[in-house]
Amino acid sequence: MMPRRCLAALAALSLGVAIATFAEAQDKSIVVASTTSTQDSGLFGHILPIFKAKTGITVKVVAQGTGQALDTGRRGDADVVFVHAKAQEEKFVADGFAVKRYAVMYNDFVVVGPRSDPAGIKGGKDVAAALKTVKAKAAPFISRGDRSGTHSAELRLWKQAGIDIAMDKGPWYKAIGQGMGATLNTAAASNAYTLTDRATWIAFKNKRELVIAVEGDKRLFNQYGIMLVNPAKHPHVKKDLGQRFIDWIVSAEGQGAIAGYQRDGQTLFFPNANEAGA
Repeated sequence: MMPRRCLAALAALSLGVAIATFAEAQDKSIVVASTTSTQDSGLFGHILPIFKAKTGITVKVVAQGTGQALDTGRRGDADVVFVHAKAQEEKFVADGFAVKRYAVMYNDFVVVGPRSDPAGIKGGKDVAAALKTVKAKAAPFISRGDRSGTHSAELRLWKQAGIDIAMDKGPWYKAIGQGMGATLNTAAASNAYTLTDRATWIAFKNKRELVIAVEGDKRLFNQYGIMLVNPAKHPHVKKDLGQRFIDWIVSAEGQGAIAGYQRDGQTLFFPNANEAGA
C-alpha cells in the first residue's frame, strides 16, 4: 500500500496540473506585438471586436515601432508579431524566431510638411528628388529615429536619394526616437517635414499647418506582414490561439474587415493576403 505522504503528494500534483490546465483553457488571450500605425489608426479597435465575437479570443496589443516589436517577439514576450518591414520580417523567419510570414495588407507613406512649403516640394511625385531638395535647402525635417518600420523606410528613401543621412545630416534634421503621433506633433509644432504612413496621417487630429507634400511614388509603398512567434524557441507561446488569429486575418472575413475600415470616408489599409510576392 502506498504511504499516505505519497498519496498526498500525488493528489497535490494532480490538483496542480488540473488547475493549470483549467487556467490555460480559461485564458483565451494572446499578445500581439504590432506597430503604432495599426493601433493609432484605429484598425485594431475595428477588427479585434469582430475577431473576439467569432472566436472568444482576446487580443492584447503591444504597440511599438517595428524594430521593438520584433525584439519583443525574439524574447518570446508576444505570441504574434504584426509589423511592416518586409526585409526585417524575412530575416526574423530565417533566424528561426517565427514559423512563417504571411502578407496581410498595404497602404503607403507620404511626406508631409508645412503649408508654407519652405522647400518647395509640395505636389511632387518623386520622393527622392523631394528629399534632395529638403537637404539642399536645409528645411527642417523630423525623423522618428526609433527603428520602426517607418524609420526604416525613411532611411531607405534617403539612401535611394543618394544621401547618407548619418553623415550628411545637419541641424535641420532631428531624430526624436518616438512614435508616429509624437513625430507628427513635433513636425506640426516646428513647421517641419516628416515621413508618415497614410493611415496614421488620416487619423491624426493635430495637423495644424501640416499638409501632404509628396505622395504617389511607388517607392512609398508600405506592406504589412504577420508571423507566429516560433514555439520551438519559446514553448510558452500560445501557438494554437495565435495561429487562429493569423488564419482569421488572412481569411476572406478578416480581409473584408480590414477593407471595411475607413476614417473620414477614406480606406486606410488595403488587404492583399493572397497576392503573390506581397
